[in-house]
Amino acid sequence: MRLRGDDRDPGRVLERIPTTSEPRVSNHIVTVEHFIADQQRVHPHATGAFTDIMLQLTLAAKIISKAVNKAGLVDILGKAGKQNVHGEDVRKLDEYAQGILVEFMSRCGSLCGIVSEESEDLVPIPEPWETGPYVIAFDPLDGSTNIDVNISVGTIFSIYRRRSEGARDAQVSDVLQPGTKQLAAGYVLYGSSTMLVFTTGNGVHGFTLDPSIGEFLLSHREMRLPEPGRNVYSLNEGYFTQWTEGQQRLVRRFRGEEEGVEAFSARYVGSMVADFHRTLLHGGIFMYPGTVAKPRGKLRLLYEVAPLSFVCEQAGGKASDGARRILDLVPTELHQRVPVFMGSRDLVDLAESYLAAG
Repeated sequence: MRLRGDDRDPGRVLERIPTTSEPRVSNHIVTVEHFIADQQRVHPHATGAFTDIMLQLTLAAKIISKAVNKAGLVDILGKAGKQNVHGEDVRKLDEYAQGILVEFMSRCGSLCGIVSEESEDLVPIPEPWETGPYVIAFDPLDGSTNIDVNISVGTIFSIYRRRSEGARDAQVSDVLQPGTKQLAAGYVLYGSSTMLVFTTGNGVHGFTLDPSIGEFLLSHREMRLPEPGRNVYSLNEGYFTQWTEGQQRLVRRFRGEEEGVEAFSARYVGSMVADFHRTLLHGGIFMYPGTVAKPRGKLRLLYEVAPLSFVCEQAGGKASDGARRILDLVPTELHQRVPVFMGSRDLVDLAESYLAAG
């Protein structure tokens, strides 16, 4: 059997051509560009501005992916010798990913502002690039401390429509919107393969980067958290003694320390994107609770928790801060922190019940 390609796009296989009496089978390859274009066509009021953002984002992701894969061969490992706005050590690859994303997102012509974990304030779009009606928030390289030991890291992003009018540049209020207002959100996982997973509010779809042709190809259509999922919980148990009584009882429940309760498996990578991606594919629950001293936790609402919560809900799961739906929370500052429990609905419900009782 041989394959017939598209003369306009040699990398796209249109159909298998039978060489014997076998039936003709369609075998379309869908790139992320084709997928986004198809999505745009079904929206009668689409202008293409949102598409431009997504295409620039995927291009930036390819460049970051290449840098991650070469991290052990070039001088891009280790600390950059300074700290970010959160007082955390900045990694060289953090700076690189930040620079690539800001450069590519600035020139797409559809954004009026950028929020990043690595920037204290909202980043305006520099001249002479044009601005547009959207703002984007991202964590350039989630889990970057793991890059030195060759563990998966990722980029998380979220897109909103601006609310202010008149000025060229976005205002902080344009980003301080509840997660329900997100137009799109997702992540890029740089692991054994590079995957782009995102939603525009119409299901969750995953694309795997084919390095031989340099394209993200649709590999996971309509991703759903399995129900029932695996009995797996994911969190850093090193903080056990610092948690509230309710959180401690919940973890003891997962450990099987309650009579008649089967123990769960524990899985924790230390990179939110990697831990959430496993939860999305296999089910279970990912948690990053607050402590008694720091009840707001560590993870940032705007560019970490809200985007993945949007993906989680679109895949049939649930995301909570322990008492409230994450997507209903209205941020009051750019780098606001929030505890998070996300994954299979029944397990998040269980976590809320233990926290309320505690």
